[in-house]
Amino acid sequence: MATKSTIFKVNLQIADIDHGYYADHALTLARHPSETDERMMVRLCALALQAHQLQDMCGGDGTLAFGAGLSDPDEPDVWLRDFTGQTRLWIEVGQPEDKPLNKACSKSDAVVLYAFGHAADIWWRSIEAKLTRLKNLQVMRIPSASAQELTPLAQRSMSLQATIQEGALMLGDGVHNIHIDPIRWK
Repeated sequence: MATKSTIFKVNLQIADIDHGYYADHALTLARHPSETDERMMVRLCALALQAHQLQDMCGGDGTLAFGAGLSDPDEPDVWLRDFTGQTRLWIEVGQPEDKPLNKACSKSDAVVLYAFGHAADIWWRSIEAKLTRLKNLQVMRIPSASAQELTPLAQRSMSLQATIQEGALMLGDGVHNIHIDPIRWK
């Protein structure tokens, strides 16, 4: 019998000072059996960093949620859909090939990729030229040390505070506070 995904519940308070976005989000994360806590928490950070798009792109009339992630490679890790069901923002996490990114760019108004891990720099050097023509793609790098520091926050039930200021994310649970300063590659 196949191992099922593990369900995590998150109450996420976002204070995005850069974009004037302040909201509480009650979220459900399904962690695929092959997904690490680090990757799952990077998905959560990506959602927090892009949550302002709910207001900016959809005027508040949309849905921001986690996609199937590793369970379905044709689905984004996080998506923002407007009230018509159109995917306005497609968020990926990791180091995908160029073809899935091409496909994502054709299905969505905007695509943001958050690369992380020790091999991300090598991956980027090998794929950068293939991604230059994708005008609606943005690529961000989460420093490896910061991504690894996220794992103590991963609990089955989480209450987290995310503050975004000057492009940096401070994510904390009252005990741990992690500072993440994403680097824009594209």
